[in-house]
Amino acid sequence: MTSAVAGSARIIDGSAVAKAIREEVKAETTALVAKGVKPGLAVVLVGEDPASAVYVRSKGKACEEAGMRSDTIRMSAATTQAELLAVVERLNHDPEIHGILVQMPLPKQIDPQAVILAINPAKDVDGFHPVNAGKLFSGDMSGFIPCTPLGVRELLLRHDIDTQGAHAVVVGRSTIVGRPMAALLLLPGKGGDATVTVCHSRTRELASHLKRANIVIAAIGRKEMITGDMLKAGAVVIDVGMNRVDDPSTKSGTRLYGDVHYPSASAVASWITPVPGGVGPMTIAMLLKNTITAAGRTVGAA
Repeated sequence: MTSAVAGSARIIDGSAVAKAIREEVKAETTALVAKGVKPGLAVVLVGEDPASAVYVRSKGKACEEAGMRSDTIRMSAATTQAELLAVVERLNHDPEIHGILVQMPLPKQIDPQAVILAINPAKDVDGFHPVNAGKLFSGDMSGFIPCTPLGVRELLLRHDIDTQGAHAVVVGRSTIVGRPMAALLLLPGKGGDATVTVCHSRTRELASHLKRANIVIAAIGRKEMITGDMLKAGAVVIDVGMNRVDDPSTKSGTRLYGDVHYPSASAVASWITPVPGGVGPMTIAMLLKNTITAAGRTVGAA
């Protein structure tokens, strides 16, 4: 692991890494277009959730900047499950669409698992389909990996943070971040080979687990739950938390907080991600990367 003096945590700049990845994606897109394949991502937004709408716009803009095709399909909050599944089926058979993403959360009348199951695993660039999840947990990297944990892994790799033999504590057990993150850290080779502990809302004596951790990945969705006094000196701290809190003093009326109390944690850690500007930008970057991979697999296909 790259050394650093505890008390002077170095910042893992996710915005800078994401920018570099997006430039790489742009170059890969140009190469694929030259072979007659323009990578295409379709994002389906059901309803009027404001945060989802902002995120979908960001995805569309990122695709266009990379030279990729971006289709956004907006459906009303009254959309039935059958109507949404029909759209997914159409996209499954569209040769110009290589990645399909249905934005969550969905209205209550739609079962999200039914929608995830309907997406062709070869176009499941979110990595949520059981086929892709099963590949990851069996050690098969040919499937698509959820974008946020994949982005965390990329941050660790690009900062030469050695996970091999390290004790990593993942705080959070969601199927979107916590569980796939643990699976990635357990894989053999660079970026893996860690000893992994998964903690969650029912974990007893959380601080005792964190105190032994060389790497902490916080993804529990609770504002500043993890503080510096809970951490081992010199730990690497990756904060996946995105907790938006009302704050009338800001222009937007809200302020974004991580799961980690940044001031106290940065006084103890060796490396730390800020919120915002840490893991967040990596999610879209890895979505583009997954879409490029999906498109590349169609080159030369019948």
